[in-house]
Amino acid sequence: MAGTEFEFSELDVSIVEILKKDGRISNQKIADELGVTTSIIGTRIKRMEEAKAMKVVAVADFAALNYNYLFPIGIDVKGRMAKDVASDLAELKEIIIVQLVVGKHDIEILVALSDMAELGPFLMEKLSKIKGVRSLDAGFAADIVKYDFDVAPI
Repeated sequence: MAGTEFEFSELDVSIVEILKKDGRISNQKIADELGVTTSIIGTRIKRMEEAKAMKVVAVADFAALNYNYLFPIGIDVKGRMAKDVASDLAELKEIIIVQLVVGKHDIEILVALSDMAELGPFLMEKLSKIKGVRSLDAGFAADIVKYDFDVAPI
């Protein structure tokens, strides 16, 4: 079924909604809540996972991991393909998001640091040494108003 168009049934949607609230819930509890058998739940979950229509993941909180400072940075590229520069950027552990974009910059990244003192060394010793990085437009995330990792509504 992988690679084919997947259509969610009402049961599939209900299963996903339950798993979004508690990704560790047992198939038995889901079955009890939805009034079906455990084997049906297991089959539906396996079918959605194989179709790459759903996966159960854990998401950690920035602050819980001691990332107290977030820096969105726009990057302009020169002398290299932006996708190649983006691949190099993705290797840096401090960068948690790398996006190729159309707009003011070629690439946008989100950097997470635990201490403000890490910013200078990161910018000067890591980021600026990546071949093709022409200029940086750094910001500072003063507050997170919305952090929604569930961006694929059914």
